[in-house]
Amino acid sequence: MESVADFVFGPLPPIEETTPAATAEPAAAADPLGPLAGLAGKWTGKGFNVIWRPHPGGQDHFLELNVTSEELDFGPALQKIPNRGLLQPNISLAGLNYLQQISDSNTNTKQHFEPGLWVTVPKTSDPQEPRTVARLASIPHGTTILLQGTAHTAAGAPAIPNVSIKPFTIGQPAQTVNFPEQNLSKPTQFRTSGAGLTGVTQQMVNNPNSVLHSPSSPQITTTTTLDVSSHDASLPGGGTANIAFLKGTKDGPNAVAAHVTATFWLETLQGDTQPRRLQYSQLVLLNFAGLSWPHVTVATLHKQA
Repeated sequence: MESVADFVFGPLPPIEETTPAATAEPAAAADPLGPLAGLAGKWTGKGFNVIWRPHPGGQDHFLELNVTSEELDFGPALQKIPNRGLLQPNISLAGLNYLQQISDSNTNTKQHFEPGLWVTVPKTSDPQEPRTVARLASIPHGTTILLQGTAHTAAGAPAIPNVSIKPFTIGQPAQTVNFPEQNLSKPTQFRTSGAGLTGVTQQMVNNPNSVLHSPSSPQITTTTTLDVSSHDASLPGGGTANIAFLKGTKDGPNAVAAHVTATFWLETLQGDTQPRRLQYSQLVLLNFAGLSWPHVTVATLHKQA
């Protein structure tokens, strides 16, 4: 990914002239990227992707399963991104642009292409929010997302929860529906088959986050967790936007990306002084045919020298 390493914003008048010094956080001023600093560089690795997608013939859904290979490249830092305020004094963001590319390892076909930005947002008084992080992404299928949330660093390995791919009634996550495609022992024409299933196990389908657990994993001394969402009750920011084709009409959506959550774990391994392993789990709810269908993507990536 080609990035301009010396790009500097030039607001007029300079934003520093109108930002009260009292609003600045010393830690944020000294390290504008904060918890995002460890992302810088190029990452490669393997993962797993699960997506229920609309199917126009025979039945309304198809379960696609992909063992994946991935490149995630974070470009040079963007410093002092000016945001002028009215009720809240001016603030400056800082961030990293990125390009994510994912392929199916079994079929060697391209699956996903995503340019975007991660940014840090300083503490604000209106709205009254602590320092946060946000991810801005564009997906060529016709969706953009803005995820905002928190970051924290703690000793040891992350506690990675289970995640389910069971669809559920829109707005009623407890009302799940089981479909035969979820059972790999049951043959079906409405699920990935043949060579495309190489390396896929029932455990992976039941809980895609199981791919992130490995008995041979090195000891993790420190983890920085970036936890973001398109809608969080504690934060007013975030959201998704979809083209008209995805949103559909009064008859319902074709497949609208309604909600996104993602957690990235930046891990420092024993013997290292900075994060060199990155794991993530992302859940997108695609709404169609009266249900929310979980689309889960996970991966374990390693920083390249």
